[in-house]
Amino acid sequence: MSTTDNFVRSPTRLVVALLAAGAIGGAGVSAVGALHTRSAAQPAPAVLAAAPGAAIALPDFSTITKRYGPAVVNISVVGTTKVSDTSGGEDGAPTDPFFEFFKRFQEQQQGQAPGRKARPHTQQMRGEGSGFIVSHDGIILTNAHVVKDANEVTVKLTDRREYRAKVLGSDPKTDIAVLKIDGKDLPVVTMGSTADLQVGEWVLAIGSPFGFENTVTAGVVSAKNRALPDDSSVPFIQTDVAVNPGNSGGPLFNARGEVVGINSQIYSRTGGYQGVSFAIPIDLASKIEQQIVAHGKVEHAKLGVVVQEVNQALADSFKLDSPEGALVSNVEKGGAADKAGLESGDVIRKVDGKPVVSSADLPAAIALAAPGDKVKLEVWRKGGNREVTATLANISDKPAAVAENGAAAGQGKLGLALRPLQADEKAESGIAAGLLIEDASGPAEVAGVQAGDVLLAVNGTPAKSVEQVRSVVAGAGKSVALLIQRGEEKIFVPVRVG
Repeated sequence: MSTTDNFVRSPTRLVVALLAAGAIGGAGVSAVGALHTRSAAQPAPAVLAAAPGAAIALPDFSTITKRYGPAVVNISVVGTTKVSDTSGGEDGAPTDPFFEFFKRFQEQQQGQAPGRKARPHTQQMRGEGSGFIVSHDGIILTNAHVVKDANEVTVKLTDRREYRAKVLGSDPKTDIAVLKIDGKDLPVVTMGSTADLQVGEWVLAIGSPFGFENTVTAGVVSAKNRALPDDSSVPFIQTDVAVNPGNSGGPLFNARGEVVGINSQIYSRTGGYQGVSFAIPIDLASKIEQQIVAHGKVEHAKLGVVVQEVNQALADSFKLDSPEGALVSNVEKGGAADKAGLESGDVIRKVDGKPVVSSADLPAAIALAAPGDKVKLEVWRKGGNREVTATLANISDKPAAVAENGAAAGQGKLGLALRPLQADEKAESGIAAGLLIEDASGPAEVAGVQAGDVLLAVNGTPAKSVEQVRSVVAGAGKSVALLIQRGEEKIFVPVRVG
């Protein structure tokens, strides 16, 4: 079977690869664990500073490995997943988005007819990854994709002891999972801070590439706050440390022996290491861990804006002194940014006093906050700076009210998330009045209503507000007729709400 989960954009383009060897897919089991405390930081070897012209002393990697290597664990998982197989049950990697591409290639090599009708079945999957112990009683950090869809998780220590692990919780958005094993006086790592990490600084990775346990590799920090094209708000640490499938979830140490990141992904044309790897900052990972251990789940904050990079041409257009900041291209109606007064065309230059140089700096800062937190934003608008304070929302909150029926028995809700059309949307679409459907669920989704449609009328009554729609639906019978505009067409869609 395949030994890596590859997020392949195209066979001829770079591969963003998760590093769990044979990672298996799905969400981790959620459970609530007890709070824990970490051990005090232990003394670690210092890096010698060289005088001008003198030889530069390298960090003592052997001391770091001897001291903290026992806290790095090998993680093996077993699970099942439903797959569509045309090859008669051979091993594959169905969690790979390009699994079908490679399967067809394999069929051609074997003289089989590609595209043969798929036969869904359940297949047992096995995978391997790495992790590290952060408390003496057995709390372990790793990647969420390492334990995805796992039915059984086994943790192996360097002294060959094995434990059955429980997944306390998993957060796919940041790719962090927290495990718990029943142990006492276990070896632990010392936690550092990503804020203190410098580009060019030596770093060390310990993990199980290709199943080779406790493999040590070293390199330097290539960059910080890297944004990857995977819809993630994680400000990754980029390094040139050699990591491969199986390293996923393992720790990234600085030269003082402190964990500063969790190795997670690579950029590759082959699926293997090619000099560019990425780690999740430990500051973010620790925040996620604390929420999972305390509550068994994670809540993420949301500002409610879409931003883009500021290049030199945009900087000149907005009369900025440098091409820095996050340009707001869209503000979510009713979201935290909208309530704070942010507008399209604003350039966010600072968050709580910290500069926003790249647009990726903004989601990185919000990722470290919690719903309900207040953030101070320095905004450039129409040639001048102003300060805006926003109260962050929860990323799971609906952006608009849901139109429901009234209290009539047996009618249920219509299932539409609606908001008024904005002035620019009216001008662009040519629609003078109506409500934009931001989400369709329940009866409306079953009837074929789609997000992006514009609701013009309900049972012949023009749709002017969410409250009005709610009132009309409340007085309707078992079904309502929605007049929908989709692109250039207007159509009536009957929706059963009884």
